[in-house]
Amino acid sequence: MEKRILGLDPGLAILGFGAITCKQSQAKVQSTTVDMLDFGVISTPADAEMGQRLSTLFDDLHTLMEELKPDLVAIEKLFFYRMSSTILVAQARGVMMLVLGQRRLPYVEFTPAQIKLALTGYGNAEKSEVQDAVARELDLDYIPKPDDASDALAVALTAWYQI
Repeated sequence: MEKRILGLDPGLAILGFGAITCKQSQAKVQSTTVDMLDFGVISTPADAEMGQRLSTLFDDLHTLMEELKPDLVAIEKLFFYRMSSTILVAQARGVMMLVLGQRRLPYVEFTPAQIKLALTGYGNAEKSEVQDAVARELDLDYIPKPDDASDALAVALTAWYQI
């Protein structure tokens, strides 16, 4: 059995994505392998009009869903920093949820603490510890960059651990 999980790290300027493929073997001893499929970011220019930025996210997310064909989408829940940035991220998140709804894709959400706990065993882990765990779990000899993409892979891995 194979399952594709797409992790998303919401943002207006930079929306991170990371896709993994999880395979379960039904041999005598059940085994599971997890491989990285793809990762990257969707960026919108800060000097573009808000409607155009949201439209770019909408179009690029549809393209991403078409290319990766996820079975499940995992999303990092909003974390409140400053009110102005939270509103911008919430608008981007609304577009993301619209695309998922239009495609009837199931999704799960995790807080930053849940993601850190799942990958490191510690809910207050440092970003570098989470990034190291992502590289280790996916058997990579590098940490995926930029950070938003690595965070999205961490969200996808968290979903895999939960199902």
